[in-house]
Amino acid sequence: MGMGDAISAQSYTPRQRTDYRKQLGHDLETFDAYLQDADFLARGTIGLELELNLVDENQQPAPVNQQVLEAIDNPDFQTEIGSFNFELNHPVLSVEGAGLKNLENGLDARLLAARAGAKKCGARVASIGTLPTLTKEFLDAPEWITDENRYRALSNMVVQSRGELVHIDLSNRESFSAEFNDVAPEAACTSMQLHLQVAPNRFADAWNASQAIAGVQAALSANSPLFLGRKLWHESRVPVFEQSIDTRTPELVVQGVRPRVWFGERWITSIFDLFEENVRYFPPLLPESREDSGAPIMKGKAPALHYLNLHNGTVWRWNRPIYAPSDSGDGTAHVRVENRLLPAGPTATDMVADAAFYYGMVNYLSEQNRPVWSRMSFNEARANFYEGCRNGMFARVKWPTLGKIDVARLVRNHLLDRARKGLEDLKVDPELIDYYLGIIDQRAATRQNGAVWQLRTLSAMNPSVSKPDTEARRAALARLVDLYIENQESGKPVHTWPVIEPEYRSN
Repeated sequence: MGMGDAISAQSYTPRQRTDYRKQLGHDLETFDAYLQDADFLARGTIGLELELNLVDENQQPAPVNQQVLEAIDNPDFQTEIGSFNFELNHPVLSVEGAGLKNLENGLDARLLAARAGAKKCGARVASIGTLPTLTKEFLDAPEWITDENRYRALSNMVVQSRGELVHIDLSNRESFSAEFNDVAPEAACTSMQLHLQVAPNRFADAWNASQAIAGVQAALSANSPLFLGRKLWHESRVPVFEQSIDTRTPELVVQGVRPRVWFGERWITSIFDLFEENVRYFPPLLPESREDSGAPIMKGKAPALHYLNLHNGTVWRWNRPIYAPSDSGDGTAHVRVENRLLPAGPTATDMVADAAFYYGMVNYLSEQNRPVWSRMSFNEARANFYEGCRNGMFARVKWPTLGKIDVARLVRNHLLDRARKGLEDLKVDPELIDYYLGIIDQRAATRQNGAVWQLRTLSAMNPSVSKPDTEARRAALARLVDLYIENQESGKPVHTWPVIEPEYRSN
């Protein structure tokens, strides 16, 4: 979810809001001036955050995140809004040389620690876009939310701004429509976030490139085909997240007010464009003053920009700009792209393969003389994104010079060579390029990503035709999660997972 700072209150006065707006404008001016001539760290480092689900012995959500974090006792782990979720942060590293392998090893080590901590609390860890066994009853009960001010404040503010219940409405093979009293469905959405640190003058290219390949990324890596037990989009997490944090009434939607979970609407020329859009279009959700939150004005010689950063944390772009003054106090700051559109899972190997594809593609596309975003409209990039989320490996996307093309063919025949070139330019070890891009190639060849494996496995079970909310479906979903965790713990990439284990076929 990524809210950052602790929040001291659960609601705010008109005076606090008015003051906050002024301070926000002031921060934007400061940022503009600072961008002109500051020293930024320009090392291209990569990082990763991963949200995890906790399940009990019956594969149902286990609301024990605070106990599990105590058991793990490691600052790389933090709470999430859902009491059955927590987050793992991997320290930043350089992508060159063995960087990707180091990332996989670091991820594996932390996943082992997470599993050990969960086990002490009678729970298991599942890294998956949406937990198939999650139910409406669980999300309607007060236990769904982690007991911390910042999460209650966020939920209160979304519902207050909207003034109505949260409505989730989705359909594909099956359909789902229901109302919720708060932002609980947002807790169903667990993601993997990739960070890419770049020099400020390279930021716009990196962000535009990220937006241009968002549809392909979503298609390749979809892992959220089941929301509250229904077969919906291959990456249902995206529309569920968008709808759960929508602060607009239907009238405001019709008027064209921008949503807070946002793909965006134009290519950019500078990181400033995105922060300016944030301030121009989105009223502050959590108008927490700098004093109340205990934030400094400066970090070393770099402005902390409390207001701008807190506000940016409540505009959920699928590729979010981050400005971060260094903790070292040496006056440096850096900017990065936070690529937030991928689901969690399936295995560390799969996630690092996704990262390799992303970093390679962004590096390649950023260096082109006629970049892809000069030949693709922003609306096409957005349409590709939703097509990738809806149909996953079976999506058809539009690409310059190729027209409408099957996404698996686009990846295998065109993009993998470009990703390879991008990784070579980043000085990644050649055998790692072969290994990780080989996984993406095979995933496209078999068309088996996490979402497809889940749907195929559900179909292969007996009874193969189960209806939502029936005993048969619920039993099948519990078995599915059990099998999923077993395969996940094997560490083998998802395209190699068998579709069903023989002992699960009834006689």
